[in-house]
Amino acid sequence: MKKLDANFNYLIDMYEDSYYPKVLVDKLKLHIVEVVDFIEASEHTTEEIQEQLDKMTIAINDLQDEFYANDSELETVARESIAETVNAILQHFNINIEIEEAIRERDW
Repeated sequence: MKKLDANFNYLIDMYEDSYYPKVLVDKLKLHIVEVVDFIEASEHTTEEIQEQLDKMTIAINDLQDEFYANDSELETVARESIAETVNAILQHFNINIEIEEAIRERDW
């Protein structure tokens, strides 16, 4: 089974921008890592992977209040950073899901 490189850079722009509290970016990253772990565990259908992506996106949605409480928010840079990270993962694993579909449950 294919694995994601251990040195894969998640959420680069969010980690590089002090506007985003690192502890919250770490929480967000964990939700993405859960999807990677799911994909790496065994063969899954596109529908099963999309289900996990939906769960991930809803969990990220739930972090918004924590970002607000820390004078931050999931705005343009965050949206793009999340989308770029997820898209890179999908491409790495040759998963044929468009990025807009992959994060369709977002409200950020």
